[in-house]
Amino acid sequence: MKNVPTQIKNITNKNIFIENYNIINFILKMTYNNKHSLSFYKGPLMELDPILLARIQFAINISVHILFPSITIALGWILLFFKLLYQKTQNIQWLNAYNFWVKIFALSFAIGVVTGVTMSFQFGTNWPGFMEKAGNIAGPLLGYEVLTAFFLEATFLGVMLFGQKRVSPFIHNLATFLVAVGTTFSAFWIIALNSWMQTPAGYEMIDGVVHVTSWWDAIFTPSFLTRLAHMLLASGLTATFIVAGISAYQIMKGDPAGATRKSLNVCVIVAAILIPIQIFIGDLSGLLVKEHQPDKLAAIEAIWETESPAGLSIIAFPNEKTRSNDFDLKIPHLGSIILTHTFDGEIKGLNEFKEHPPVAIVFWSFRIMVGIGLLMLLVSWTGAVQLIRKKEIGPKMIKVFFFMTFSGWAAVLFGWYVTEIGRQPWIVYDLISTAETAAPHGVTVMTSSLLIYCLIYIFVLISYFSVLFYLTNKTIKNNIAAEKQGA
Repeated sequence: MKNVPTQIKNITNKNIFIENYNIINFILKMTYNNKHSLSFYKGPLMELDPILLARIQFAINISVHILFPSITIALGWILLFFKLLYQKTQNIQWLNAYNFWVKIFALSFAIGVVTGVTMSFQFGTNWPGFMEKAGNIAGPLLGYEVLTAFFLEATFLGVMLFGQKRVSPFIHNLATFLVAVGTTFSAFWIIALNSWMQTPAGYEMIDGVVHVTSWWDAIFTPSFLTRLAHMLLASGLTATFIVAGISAYQIMKGDPAGATRKSLNVCVIVAAILIPIQIFIGDLSGLLVKEHQPDKLAAIEAIWETESPAGLSIIAFPNEKTRSNDFDLKIPHLGSIILTHTFDGEIKGLNEFKEHPPVAIVFWSFRIMVGIGLLMLLVSWTGAVQLIRKKEIGPKMIKVFFFMTFSGWAAVLFGWYVTEIGRQPWIVYDLISTAETAAPHGVTVMTSSLLIYCLIYIFVLISYFSVLFYLTNKTIKNNIAAEKQGA
Protein backbone atom coordinates (compact mmCIF):
# COMPACT_ATOMS: atom_id res chain seq x y z
CA MET A 1 0.00 0.00 0.00
CA LYS A 2 3.03 2.33 0.24
CA ASN A 3 2.91 3.25 -3.45
CA VAL A 4 -0.78 4.20 -3.45
CA PRO A 5 -0.15 7.99 -3.21
CA THR A 6 2.20 7.82 -6.20
CA GLN A 7 -0.48 6.05 -8.21
CA ILE A 8 -3.03 8.69 -7.27
CA LYS A 9 -0.75 11.49 -8.47
CA ASN A 10 0.28 9.72 -11.63
CA ILE A 11 -2.63 7.82 -13.09
CA THR A 12 -0.81 6.37 -16.03
CA ASN A 13 -2.02 2.83 -15.96
CA LYS A 14 -5.74 2.98 -15.38
CA ASN A 15 -6.32 -0.75 -15.79
CA ILE A 16 -3.91 -1.76 -13.04
CA PHE A 17 -5.07 1.06 -10.79
CA ILE A 18 -8.77 0.22 -11.06
CA GLU A 19 -8.20 -3.50 -10.75
CA ASN A 20 -6.32 -3.08 -7.48
CA TYR A 21 -7.79 0.11 -6.00
CA ASN A 22 -11.46 0.37 -6.98
CA ILE A 23 -12.25 1.93 -3.66
CA ILE A 24 -10.05 4.96 -4.42
CA ASN A 25 -12.56 6.16 -6.99
CA PHE A 26 -15.10 6.48 -4.19
CA ILE A 27 -12.61 8.20 -1.86
CA LEU A 28 -11.66 10.75 -4.51
CA LYS A 29 -15.30 11.34 -5.38
CA MET A 30 -16.16 12.02 -1.75
CA THR A 31 -13.02 14.02 -0.88
CA TYR A 32 -12.40 16.12 -3.96
CA ASN A 33 -14.45 17.18 -6.93
CA ASN A 34 -15.51 15.13 -9.92
CA LYS A 35 -12.44 15.89 -12.01
CA HIS A 36 -10.33 13.80 -9.63
CA SER A 37 -12.63 10.80 -9.84
CA LEU A 38 -12.28 7.92 -12.24
CA SER A 39 -15.85 8.07 -13.53
CA PHE A 40 -14.53 8.28 -17.08
CA TYR A 41 -13.20 4.75 -16.66
CA LYS A 42 -15.70 1.99 -17.38
CA GLY A 43 -14.06 -0.57 -15.11
CA PRO A 44 -15.37 -3.03 -12.50
CA LEU A 45 -16.80 -0.34 -10.20
CA MET A 46 -18.81 1.17 -13.07
CA GLU A 47 -20.24 -2.25 -13.98
CA LEU A 48 -21.97 -2.72 -10.63
CA ASP A 49 -25.77 -2.74 -10.68
CA PRO A 50 -27.22 0.13 -8.58
CA ILE A 51 -30.36 -1.92 -7.89
CA LEU A 52 -28.26 -4.80 -6.58
CA LEU A 53 -26.35 -2.36 -4.38
CA ALA A 54 -29.65 -0.97 -3.06
CA ARG A 55 -30.85 -4.50 -2.30
CA ILE A 56 -27.58 -5.29 -0.48
CA GLN A 57 -27.93 -2.08 1.52
CA PHE A 58 -31.47 -2.93 2.56
CA ALA A 59 -30.44 -6.51 3.34
CA ILE A 60 -27.67 -5.27 5.65
CA ASN A 61 -30.08 -2.87 7.32
CA ILE A 62 -32.80 -5.43 7.94
CA SER A 63 -30.22 -8.06 8.95
CA VAL A 64 -28.95 -5.82 11.73
CA HIS A 65 -32.39 -4.55 12.71
CA ILE A 66 -34.10 -7.93 13.01
CA LEU A 67 -31.52 -9.08 15.57
CA PHE A 68 -32.91 -6.78 18.24
CA PRO A 69 -36.69 -7.23 17.90
CA SER A 70 -36.04 -10.97 17.83
CA ILE A 71 -34.75 -10.54 21.39
CA THR A 72 -37.18 -7.98 22.79
CA ILE A 73 -40.39 -9.58 21.50
CA ALA A 74 -39.91 -12.58 23.81
CA LEU A 75 -37.63 -11.06 26.45
CA GLY A 76 -40.46 -8.77 27.55
CA TRP A 77 -42.54 -11.82 28.47
CA ILE A 78 -39.57 -13.48 30.18
CA LEU A 79 -39.15 -10.33 32.30
CA LEU A 80 -42.83 -10.42 33.23
CA PHE A 81 -42.42 -14.07 34.26
CA PHE A 82 -39.43 -13.23 36.48
CA LYS A 83 -41.33 -10.34 38.07
CA LEU A 84 -44.47 -12.37 38.77
CA LEU A 85 -42.42 -15.19 40.28
CA TYR A 86 -40.80 -12.69 42.61
CA GLN A 87 -44.21 -11.34 43.63
CA LYS A 88 -45.43 -14.86 44.32
CA THR A 89 -42.39 -16.31 46.12
CA GLN A 90 -40.63 -13.18 47.44
CA ASN A 91 -37.41 -14.89 46.40
CA ILE A 92 -35.00 -12.02 45.81
CA GLN A 93 -33.12 -14.00 43.14
CA TRP A 94 -36.04 -13.62 40.71
CA LEU A 95 -35.96 -9.86 41.23
CA ASN A 96 -32.20 -9.85 40.66
CA ALA A 97 -32.72 -11.74 37.41
CA TYR A 98 -35.33 -9.18 36.38
CA ASN A 99 -33.11 -6.22 37.27
CA PHE A 100 -30.23 -7.57 35.19
CA TRP A 101 -32.20 -8.55 32.11
CA VAL A 102 -34.29 -5.41 32.00
CA LYS A 103 -31.04 -3.55 31.24
CA ILE A 104 -30.34 -5.88 28.31
CA PHE A 105 -33.91 -5.38 27.16
CA ALA A 106 -33.52 -1.59 27.21
CA LEU A 107 -30.21 -1.80 25.33
CA SER A 108 -31.70 -4.06 22.65
CA PHE A 109 -34.85 -1.95 22.38
CA ALA A 110 -32.88 1.26 21.86
CA ILE A 111 -30.73 -0.15 19.07
CA GLY A 112 -33.75 -1.81 17.49
CA VAL A 113 -35.52 1.55 17.31
CA VAL A 114 -32.53 3.30 15.71
CA THR A 115 -31.96 0.62 13.09
CA GLY A 116 -35.69 0.45 12.39
CA VAL A 117 -35.91 4.17 11.68
CA THR A 118 -33.10 4.05 9.13
CA MET A 119 -34.76 1.06 7.49
CA SER A 120 -37.99 3.03 7.10
CA PHE A 121 -36.07 5.91 5.53
CA GLN A 122 -34.83 3.57 2.83
CA PHE A 123 -38.36 3.17 1.52
CA GLY A 124 -38.12 6.81 0.49
CA THR A 125 -34.45 7.08 -0.45
CA ASN A 126 -33.91 3.79 -2.30
CA TRP A 127 -37.36 2.34 -2.98
CA PRO A 128 -39.77 5.23 -3.64
CA GLY A 129 -41.69 3.14 -6.14
CA PHE A 130 -42.77 0.77 -3.39
CA MET A 131 -44.59 3.48 -1.46
CA GLU A 132 -45.94 5.00 -4.68
CA LYS A 133 -47.49 1.70 -5.74
CA ALA A 134 -48.18 -0.06 -2.43
CA GLY A 135 -48.26 2.86 0.01
CA ASN A 136 -52.03 2.57 0.48
CA ILE A 137 -51.36 -0.68 2.34
CA ALA A 138 -47.78 -0.30 3.58
CA GLY A 139 -48.28 3.20 5.01
CA PRO A 140 -51.24 2.43 7.30
CA LEU A 141 -49.76 -0.86 8.53
CA LEU A 142 -46.47 0.82 9.43
CA GLY A 143 -48.46 3.64 11.05
CA TYR A 144 -50.48 1.20 13.13
CA GLU A 145 -47.23 -0.39 14.30
CA VAL A 146 -46.02 2.98 15.57
CA LEU A 147 -49.33 3.95 17.19
CA THR A 148 -50.24 0.67 18.87
CA ALA A 149 -46.82 -0.84 19.55
CA PHE A 150 -43.93 1.61 19.59
CA PHE A 151 -45.72 4.27 21.65
CA LEU A 152 -46.89 1.60 24.11
CA GLU A 153 -43.38 0.18 24.49
CA ALA A 154 -41.64 3.56 24.70
CA THR A 155 -44.09 4.97 27.26
CA PHE A 156 -44.07 2.09 29.73
CA LEU A 157 -40.42 1.16 29.27
CA GLY A 158 -39.60 4.23 31.35
CA VAL A 159 -41.78 2.91 34.17
CA MET A 160 -40.08 -0.49 33.89
CA LEU A 161 -36.61 1.03 34.12
CA PHE A 162 -37.09 3.81 36.65
CA GLY A 163 -40.38 3.22 38.41
CA GLN A 164 -39.77 0.10 40.48
CA LYS A 165 -39.33 2.15 43.69
CA ARG A 166 -41.67 4.96 42.63
CA VAL A 167 -44.89 3.11 41.78
CA SER A 168 -46.77 0.25 43.37
CA PRO A 169 -45.82 -3.35 42.52
CA PHE A 170 -49.12 -3.72 40.63
CA ILE A 171 -48.43 -0.69 38.42
CA HIS A 172 -44.86 -1.83 37.76
CA ASN A 173 -46.07 -5.30 36.81
CA LEU A 174 -48.71 -3.71 34.59
CA ALA A 175 -46.03 -1.59 32.88
CA THR A 176 -43.95 -4.71 32.24
CA PHE A 177 -47.01 -6.47 30.84
CA LEU A 178 -47.87 -3.57 28.53
CA VAL A 179 -44.31 -3.40 27.20
CA ALA A 180 -44.47 -7.12 26.43
CA VAL A 181 -47.83 -6.60 24.70
CA GLY A 182 -46.33 -3.72 22.75
CA THR A 183 -43.47 -5.84 21.42
CA THR A 184 -45.97 -8.47 20.30
CA PHE A 185 -48.17 -5.85 18.62
CA SER A 186 -45.08 -4.63 16.80
CA ALA A 187 -44.47 -8.12 15.44
CA PHE A 188 -48.16 -8.37 14.49
CA TRP A 189 -48.14 -5.31 12.22
CA ILE A 190 -44.72 -5.87 10.67
CA ILE A 191 -45.52 -9.50 9.88
CA ALA A 192 -48.90 -8.39 8.51
CA LEU A 193 -47.16 -6.10 6.01
CA ASN A 194 -44.51 -8.64 5.10
CA SER A 195 -47.11 -11.38 4.71
CA TRP A 196 -49.09 -9.16 2.36
CA MET A 197 -45.90 -8.70 0.31
CA GLN A 198 -45.52 -12.49 0.18
CA THR A 199 -49.16 -13.46 -0.41
CA PRO A 200 -51.06 -10.26 -1.35
CA ALA A 201 -54.83 -10.22 -0.81
CA GLY A 202 -57.67 -7.76 -0.22
CA TYR A 203 -56.62 -5.30 -2.95
CA GLU A 204 -57.21 -4.13 -6.50
CA MET A 205 -54.86 -2.44 -8.94
CA ILE A 206 -55.99 0.91 -10.39
CA ASP A 207 -53.56 2.61 -12.79
CA GLY A 208 -50.68 0.60 -11.37
CA VAL A 209 -51.44 1.57 -7.76
CA VAL A 210 -52.68 -0.80 -5.05
CA HIS A 211 -56.03 0.08 -3.46
CA VAL A 212 -57.48 -1.77 -0.48
CA THR A 213 -60.78 -3.57 -1.00
CA SER A 214 -60.80 -5.41 2.35
CA TRP A 215 -58.57 -4.56 5.30
CA TRP A 216 -59.43 -7.88 6.91
CA ASP A 217 -58.16 -9.79 3.87
CA ALA A 218 -55.14 -7.48 3.48
CA ILE A 219 -54.06 -8.06 7.09
CA PHE A 220 -55.08 -11.70 7.50
CA THR A 221 -53.54 -12.97 4.28
CA PRO A 222 -53.28 -16.75 3.69
CA SER A 223 -49.76 -16.83 5.17
CA PHE A 224 -50.18 -14.30 8.02
CA LEU A 225 -51.13 -16.38 11.06
CA THR A 226 -48.60 -19.10 10.34
CA ARG A 227 -45.82 -16.60 9.70
CA LEU A 228 -46.70 -14.62 12.85
CA ALA A 229 -46.56 -17.78 14.95
CA HIS A 230 -43.26 -18.71 13.29
CA MET A 231 -41.75 -15.31 14.13
CA LEU A 232 -43.00 -15.25 17.72
CA LEU A 233 -41.61 -18.72 18.33
CA ALA A 234 -38.32 -17.72 16.67
CA SER A 235 -38.11 -14.77 19.05
CA GLY A 236 -38.86 -17.06 21.98
CA LEU A 237 -36.02 -19.37 21.00
CA THR A 238 -33.65 -16.47 20.31
CA ALA A 239 -34.33 -14.86 23.69
CA THR A 240 -34.20 -18.09 25.69
CA PHE A 241 -30.88 -19.13 24.16
CA ILE A 242 -29.40 -15.67 24.78
CA VAL A 243 -30.54 -15.68 28.41
CA ALA A 244 -29.30 -19.26 28.84
CA GLY A 245 -26.00 -18.51 27.07
CA ILE A 246 -25.21 -15.35 29.05
CA SER A 247 -26.20 -17.14 32.27
CA ALA A 248 -23.85 -19.97 31.30
CA TYR A 249 -21.10 -17.39 30.77
CA GLN A 250 -21.75 -15.98 34.25
CA ILE A 251 -21.52 -19.46 35.78
CA MET A 252 -18.27 -20.15 33.90
CA LYS A 253 -16.87 -16.91 35.34
CA GLY A 254 -17.73 -17.97 38.88
CA ASP A 255 -20.91 -15.95 39.46
CA PRO A 256 -22.33 -17.32 42.72
CA ALA A 257 -25.77 -15.68 42.42
CA GLY A 258 -28.78 -17.97 42.47
CA ALA A 259 -30.46 -15.74 39.89
CA THR A 260 -28.00 -16.96 37.28
CA ARG A 261 -28.89 -20.62 37.72
CA LYS A 262 -32.59 -19.84 37.89
CA SER A 263 -32.46 -17.86 34.62
CA LEU A 264 -30.55 -20.65 32.91
CA ASN A 265 -32.87 -23.41 34.09
CA VAL A 266 -36.07 -21.60 33.16
CA CYS A 267 -34.88 -20.72 29.66
CA VAL A 268 -33.57 -24.22 28.94
CA ILE A 269 -36.98 -25.70 29.79
CA VAL A 270 -38.84 -23.06 27.76
CA ALA A 271 -36.56 -23.60 24.75
CA ALA A 272 -37.04 -27.36 24.96
CA ILE A 273 -40.81 -26.83 24.82
CA LEU A 274 -40.83 -24.22 22.08
CA ILE A 275 -38.61 -25.83 19.49
CA PRO A 276 -40.80 -28.87 18.65
CA ILE A 277 -43.71 -26.44 18.22
CA GLN A 278 -41.51 -24.32 15.94
CA ILE A 279 -40.70 -27.36 13.80
CA PHE A 280 -44.43 -28.08 13.45
CA ILE A 281 -45.17 -24.46 12.46
CA GLY A 282 -42.25 -24.56 10.04
CA ASP A 283 -43.84 -27.56 8.35
CA LEU A 284 -47.11 -25.61 7.96
CA SER A 285 -45.13 -22.72 6.48
CA GLY A 286 -43.62 -25.06 3.93
CA LEU A 287 -47.07 -26.22 2.85
CA LEU A 288 -48.16 -22.59 2.40
CA VAL A 289 -45.07 -21.82 0.33
CA LYS A 290 -45.84 -24.79 -1.90
CA GLU A 291 -49.35 -23.50 -2.48
CA HIS A 292 -48.70 -19.78 -2.88
CA GLN A 293 -45.03 -19.44 -3.90
CA PRO A 294 -44.06 -22.64 -5.75
CA ASP A 295 -41.03 -21.00 -7.38
CA LYS A 296 -39.62 -20.20 -3.93
CA LEU A 297 -40.13 -23.80 -2.86
CA ALA A 298 -38.36 -25.03 -6.01
CA ALA A 299 -35.41 -22.74 -5.18
CA ILE A 300 -35.36 -23.92 -1.55
CA GLU A 301 -35.06 -27.52 -2.76
CA ALA A 302 -32.98 -26.79 -5.91
CA ILE A 303 -35.46 -28.71 -8.06
CA TRP A 304 -35.06 -27.75 -11.74
CA GLU A 305 -37.44 -30.19 -13.41
CA THR A 306 -40.84 -31.08 -12.02
CA GLU A 307 -40.55 -34.24 -9.94
CA SER A 308 -43.13 -36.79 -8.86
CA PRO A 309 -42.12 -38.31 -6.55
CA ALA A 310 -39.61 -35.71 -5.39
CA GLY A 311 -36.44 -36.49 -3.49
CA LEU A 312 -34.90 -34.27 -0.84
CA SER A 313 -31.47 -32.82 -1.62
CA ILE A 314 -29.34 -32.87 1.54
CA ILE A 315 -26.32 -31.34 -0.19
CA ALA A 316 -26.32 -29.84 -3.68
CA PHE A 317 -24.46 -27.23 -5.68
CA PRO A 318 -27.02 -25.47 -7.88
CA ASN A 319 -25.71 -24.18 -11.22
CA GLU A 320 -28.00 -21.57 -12.78
CA LYS A 321 -26.02 -21.56 -16.04
CA THR A 322 -26.59 -25.24 -16.73
CA ARG A 323 -29.91 -25.19 -14.82
CA SER A 324 -28.93 -28.28 -12.91
CA ASN A 325 -27.10 -29.30 -9.76
CA ASP A 326 -23.40 -30.01 -10.18
CA PHE A 327 -23.55 -32.35 -7.19
CA ASP A 328 -26.68 -33.67 -5.56
CA LEU A 329 -26.91 -35.93 -2.52
CA LYS A 330 -30.61 -36.76 -2.56
CA ILE A 331 -32.88 -39.05 -0.54
CA PRO A 332 -35.65 -40.47 -2.80
CA HIS A 333 -39.28 -39.72 -1.95
CA LEU A 334 -38.37 -37.68 1.15
CA GLY A 335 -39.13 -34.36 -0.55
CA SER A 336 -42.65 -35.51 -1.39
CA ILE A 337 -43.19 -36.85 2.12
CA ILE A 338 -42.09 -33.60 3.80
CA LEU A 339 -43.49 -31.08 1.31
CA THR A 340 -46.75 -32.76 0.26
CA HIS A 341 -47.26 -35.29 3.09
CA THR A 342 -47.64 -38.00 0.46
CA PHE A 343 -45.21 -40.65 -0.76
CA ASP A 344 -45.21 -39.57 -4.42
CA GLY A 345 -46.42 -35.92 -4.37
CA GLU A 346 -45.40 -33.60 -7.20
CA ILE A 347 -43.06 -30.62 -6.74
CA LYS A 348 -42.85 -28.10 -9.58
CA GLY A 349 -39.37 -27.43 -10.91
CA LEU A 350 -37.72 -24.06 -11.55
CA ASN A 351 -37.93 -24.56 -15.30
CA GLU A 352 -41.70 -24.20 -15.03
CA PHE A 353 -41.30 -20.49 -14.22
CA LYS A 354 -40.18 -17.63 -16.43
CA GLU A 355 -38.56 -15.92 -13.43
CA HIS A 356 -37.44 -17.37 -10.14
CA PRO A 357 -35.31 -16.46 -7.12
CA PRO A 358 -31.54 -16.94 -6.91
CA VAL A 359 -31.20 -20.63 -6.18
CA ALA A 360 -27.91 -21.27 -4.38
CA ILE A 361 -28.30 -18.67 -1.61
CA VAL A 362 -31.92 -19.69 -0.91
CA PHE A 363 -31.04 -23.40 -0.97
CA TRP A 364 -28.12 -23.08 1.46
CA SER A 365 -29.76 -20.48 3.71
CA PHE A 366 -32.65 -22.85 4.30
CA ARG A 367 -30.34 -25.75 5.16
CA ILE A 368 -28.25 -23.65 7.52
CA MET A 369 -31.42 -22.49 9.28
CA VAL A 370 -32.72 -26.04 9.62
CA GLY A 371 -29.30 -27.29 10.78
CA ILE A 372 -29.11 -24.63 13.49
CA GLY A 373 -32.67 -25.44 14.54
CA LEU A 374 -31.91 -29.15 14.91
CA LEU A 375 -28.79 -28.30 16.92
CA MET A 376 -30.88 -26.08 19.20
CA LEU A 377 -33.33 -28.96 19.63
CA LEU A 378 -30.53 -31.35 20.61
CA VAL A 379 -28.90 -28.91 23.02
CA SER A 380 -32.11 -27.78 24.73
CA TRP A 381 -33.42 -31.31 25.17
CA THR A 382 -30.07 -32.52 26.52
CA GLY A 383 -30.09 -29.66 29.03
CA ALA A 384 -33.71 -30.36 29.97
CA VAL A 385 -32.97 -34.06 30.56
CA GLN A 386 -30.06 -33.15 32.84
CA LEU A 387 -32.32 -30.81 34.80
CA ILE A 388 -34.98 -33.48 35.20
CA ARG A 389 -32.56 -36.23 36.19
CA LYS A 390 -29.84 -34.38 38.10
CA LYS A 391 -31.62 -31.13 39.01
CA GLU A 392 -28.65 -29.25 37.54
CA ILE A 393 -26.97 -28.68 34.17
CA GLY A 394 -23.45 -30.07 34.10
CA PRO A 395 -20.23 -28.11 33.38
CA LYS A 396 -19.86 -29.46 29.83
CA MET A 397 -23.38 -28.46 28.88
CA ILE A 398 -22.80 -25.06 30.49
CA LYS A 399 -20.04 -24.51 27.94
CA VAL A 400 -22.29 -25.75 25.13
CA PHE A 401 -25.02 -23.29 26.08
CA PHE A 402 -22.51 -20.44 26.08
CA PHE A 403 -21.37 -21.53 22.61
CA MET A 404 -25.03 -21.51 21.48
CA THR A 405 -25.79 -18.05 22.93
CA PHE A 406 -26.49 -16.35 19.60
CA SER A 407 -27.65 -19.42 17.66
CA GLY A 408 -31.19 -18.03 17.57
CA TRP A 409 -29.90 -14.90 15.86
CA ALA A 410 -28.24 -16.99 13.16
CA ALA A 411 -31.37 -19.07 12.59
CA VAL A 412 -33.54 -15.94 12.33
CA LEU A 413 -31.15 -14.31 9.86
CA PHE A 414 -30.97 -17.28 7.51
CA GLY A 415 -34.72 -17.78 7.80
CA TRP A 416 -35.31 -14.19 6.71
CA TYR A 417 -32.87 -14.64 3.82
CA VAL A 418 -34.98 -17.57 2.62
CA THR A 419 -38.14 -15.51 2.98
CA GLU A 420 -36.95 -12.28 1.36
CA ILE A 421 -34.51 -13.50 -1.29
CA GLY A 422 -36.95 -16.29 -2.10
CA ARG A 423 -39.53 -13.65 -3.05
CA GLN A 424 -37.31 -12.13 -5.75
CA PRO A 425 -37.60 -10.75 -8.37
CA TRP A 426 -40.77 -9.37 -6.75
CA ILE A 427 -41.08 -6.83 -3.97
CA VAL A 428 -44.79 -7.74 -3.79
CA TYR A 429 -45.05 -11.31 -4.97
CA ASP A 430 -46.25 -11.70 -8.55
CA LEU A 431 -47.56 -8.11 -8.49
CA ILE A 432 -44.80 -5.47 -8.27
CA SER A 433 -41.22 -6.19 -9.30
CA THR A 434 -38.25 -5.03 -7.23
CA ALA A 435 -36.61 -3.30 -10.20
CA GLU A 436 -39.57 -1.03 -10.96
CA THR A 437 -39.61 0.40 -7.43
CA ALA A 438 -35.92 1.32 -7.16
CA ALA A 439 -34.73 4.93 -7.13
CA PRO A 440 -32.59 6.01 -10.14
CA HIS A 441 -29.38 6.40 -8.14
CA GLY A 442 -25.99 5.96 -9.75
CA VAL A 443 -23.29 3.51 -8.78
CA THR A 444 -21.23 6.11 -6.91
CA VAL A 445 -24.14 7.16 -4.70
CA MET A 446 -25.11 3.59 -3.86
CA THR A 447 -21.53 2.47 -3.27
CA SER A 448 -20.79 5.38 -0.94
CA SER A 449 -24.00 5.01 1.07
CA LEU A 450 -23.51 1.23 1.28
CA LEU A 451 -20.00 1.69 2.65
CA ILE A 452 -21.22 4.25 5.19
CA TYR A 453 -24.03 1.92 6.32
CA CYS A 454 -21.57 -0.96 6.73
CA LEU A 455 -19.17 1.11 8.83
CA ILE A 456 -21.98 2.44 11.04
CA TYR A 457 -23.50 -0.99 11.62
CA ILE A 458 -20.14 -2.57 12.39
CA PHE A 459 -19.71 0.15 15.02
CA VAL A 460 -23.24 -0.44 16.35
CA LEU A 461 -22.76 -4.20 16.69
CA ILE A 462 -19.34 -3.84 18.33
CA SER A 463 -20.85 -1.31 20.75
CA TYR A 464 -23.77 -3.61 21.53
CA PHE A 465 -21.59 -6.60 22.34
CA SER A 466 -19.21 -4.42 24.35
CA VAL A 467 -22.02 -3.02 26.51
CA LEU A 468 -23.68 -6.45 26.83
CA PHE A 469 -20.56 -8.08 28.21
CA TYR A 470 -19.64 -4.99 30.24
CA LEU A 471 -22.98 -5.22 32.05
CA THR A 472 -22.57 -8.98 32.44
CA ASN A 473 -19.03 -8.77 33.83
CA LYS A 474 -20.01 -5.93 36.13
CA THR A 475 -22.87 -8.02 37.52
CA ILE A 476 -20.55 -11.00 38.04
CA LYS A 477 -18.07 -8.78 39.90
CA ASN A 478 -20.79 -7.30 42.10
CA ASN A 479 -22.23 -10.74 42.93
CA ILE A 480 -18.81 -12.12 43.88
CA ALA A 481 -18.16 -9.06 46.07
CA ALA A 482 -21.57 -9.38 47.71
CA GLU A 483 -20.94 -13.04 48.54
CA LYS A 484 -17.57 -12.22 50.13
CA GLN A 485 -19.15 -9.50 52.25
CA GLY A 486 -21.91 -11.87 53.29
CA ALA A 487 -19.37 -14.49 54.30
